Amino acid sequence: MKIGLVCLPFAGAGASFFHPWAALTAQAGDRLVVVPVQLPGRERRIDAEPYRDAVVAADELLPDVVRQLDGLTDVVLFGHSLGAVLAYELAHRVLAHPDLVLRHLFVSGSPEPHTQRPRRATGLGDDEFLARVSEFAGFSHAALEDSEMRELILPTLRADVEMHENYRPSTNDRLPAPLTSLRGSHDSLVTAAEGARWSEVAGAGFEYVELPGGHMYLTESAPELLKLIDVAV
Repeated sequence: MKIGLVCLPFAGAGASFFHPWAALTAQAGDRLVVVPVQLPGRERRIDAEPYRDAVVAADELLPDVVRQLDGLTDVVLFGHSLGAVLAYELAHRVLAHPDLVLRHLFVSGSPEPHTQRPRRATGLGDDEFLARVSEFAGFSHAALEDSEMRELILPTLRADVEMHENYRPSTNDRLPAPLTSLRGSHDSLVTAAEGARWSEVAGAGFEYVELPGGHMYLTESAPELLKLIDVAV
């Protein structure tokens, strides 16, 4: 049985981040079909206004996700950092959809939905904003060193960070589907305790897992991550 692996990106990232995952899943037997979600304001949707509200984003992304699934009914959701809260919101909508079955939610590099980090980047001047985002993420995108690319990318990155920092869950109901919280073992942004607190919103099985690396562990540990997902579902 084919299962759609719907992937939600971190702040500033686009669907192309997940394109290499398709080749990796093919090597593992092609049971998982990677469905990368493209948020507005980047890549092929560069001219579209970016979201600033995660609840609105989940509502509006669902029809696109259904279209991309192309008839697949069984769904696994994965999201990292900002993508984790988007995946969580989308999970509740997938559960309510009459033609879809949510097999599992994987959230990565994020505190549980009701926890907000005390230090914020929203509202800072450009240089301070980028410095704080780099501090949060543990890396700085090379494109931000180019003045023209920076001017192009900055508005969407600001919108993403605002969406994440102002996020409030749309429901207090526990998720009636298996939930796995993932974290890089040396993540300096999200603590192990914060990652484990996703158990508070899980209603049908919970697991907390660490993989080697920092906050952006998934850039180097994609094969291990996809193997973990494949085994779990």
